[in-house]
Amino acid sequence: MAHKTSDIRIKNRKATFEYELVERFVAGIKLLGTEIKSVRAGKANITDAYCQFYNGELFVKNMHISEYDLGTCNNHEAKRDRKLLLNRKELSKLEKKVKESGFTIICTVMFINERGLAKLEIALARGKKNYDKRESLKEKDAKRDMDRMMRI
Repeated sequence: MAHKTSDIRIKNRKATFEYELVERFVAGIKLLGTEIKSVRAGKANITDAYCQFYNGELFVKNMHISEYDLGTCNNHEAKRDRKLLLNRKELSKLEKKVKESGFTIICTVMFINERGLAKLEIALARGKKNYDKRESLKEKDAKRDMDRMMRI
């Protein structure tokens, strides 16, 4: 059964402002049936989500997937920890980097791929200082001004 490419793209807009993204990975997510239905309805929030290692496995914490409207007593918890599916080489690389000082793993985009599976784009990130954030704002304003000038 062929699925069409989905329109579901849930973004973490704060990620590029708060963090300097060093390297990106695409991971599968282990979800329950009611969770994938909520994601397909676009009812998820990854703004405060981050990833952490437990026993050599990577879990995403603080990701909010709303309860499914038509779910019965078997509905899921909105903010439970969910396992991320990556290959062993990627996991060991990420774990090594996170043990270095200043690195964290954050969620940048959640999407449904062409096969109908939920995927999460995660990034190895380093927190920005306040002056870096001001630079980001200046660059964004300059780009917006340039775009305006081009349209005239």
